[in-house]
Amino acid sequence: MKILKITGLILLLAIVGLLLYGLFIPNEYQVLEKITINRPIEEVYDFTKLLKNQDQYSKWQLMDPDMEHYYEGEDGTVGFVSGWKSANPDVGHGEQEILAIQEMERIDYELRFFEPFEGKDKAYMTFNSLGANQTEVGWGFEGKMAYPMNLMIPMMGMEQMIADDFRVGLENLKKLLEN
Repeated sequence: MKILKITGLILLLAIVGLLLYGLFIPNEYQVLEKITINRPIEEVYDFTKLLKNQDQYSKWQLMDPDMEHYYEGEDGTVGFVSGWKSANPDVGHGEQEILAIQEMERIDYELRFFEPFEGKDKAYMTFNSLGANQTEVGWGFEGKMAYPMNLMIPMMGMEQMIADDFRVGLENLKKLLEN
């Protein structure tokens, strides 16, 4: 019985310690990955501003070739919505909407997740001409997790996980546009 009480006390202290730790870690996180594509900025921008084209390079889109897609509005314009539904729990159900466009510079999106969890975050792509035939593309994400869920940010390596997925998507985009 004494061992059970000690084990229970240790477990309780561990839980309280984690919850206290959660009070001191940020509940917001940011990720930005960049790649240089050997193509003029006009070609890179014109291709990536169309959300439907993400089907060809986004890691998440490529994870389930059978996912259902739906679209609302005119692709490549503010207000366009691209939605997905997948039986794959790593892809889930959600949509993204183009919120703002700065021609040849930046596109801002709102990501809305419905399944396997609900959430709303911001994402963006940036474009910078490095010369006549070189464009730097950035893919960024701004996430937020309320306390105590913010404990998942360091525990699951959220920033690194998203960065790795963006890196794969950008490498796919580079291969696609340079071939």
